[in-house]
Amino acid sequence: MSASPLGVKTMALAASVGLLGAGLMSAAPASAQEWGINGTFATSSNGDWAMINDRYEDQPSIRSTWTISTSCTSPSDCAGTVTSDQGWTAPIYTTNGLWYIKRAVPNWRYCADGVPVEGLQTYKFYPVSSDARFDPTYTTNEFTGEDRTIGPSGSCGRNQWPVIRIPFYMKKI
Repeated sequence: MSASPLGVKTMALAASVGLLGAGLMSAAPASAQEWGINGTFATSSNGDWAMINDRYEDQPSIRSTWTISTSCTSPSDCAGTVTSDQGWTAPIYTTNGLWYIKRAVPNWRYCADGVPVEGLQTYKFYPVSSDARFDPTYTTNEFTGEDRTIGPSGSCGRNQWPVIRIPFYMKKI
């Protein structure tokens, strides 16, 4: 007894669908490790393009090496720790595709009378592809954003927050 051409096609289709389903079932889902930022990174805050209270004013550029360790429950929910070769450690987290690091900077600036002012430094950055565009694929090793430090309003007798904003870049090494 031979199978009809329609029966052969149906069996072939069923076999193909079965193989496709098995292939999809064996495809590994994106892991929490892929969503996070982990490893050693070279960082640079470019002081040549610094702005103090929205006015361009050169500041010293800062280069450092960071070790970052994060864990994630989803692409938008990651947290961890950053350790800099400059001697500080701070928490890192992500919100809406942006990564944040916030830390207090003691004696950030000094007033004319020598009184020190503490600053709050915030790094805000995101992954970029080789053409410098946002890369949401979690496969890049390059990031760009801003290094922003703000002091308290009223410091040094001025009713204004001192703010320094500097372009920031980070690459895995």
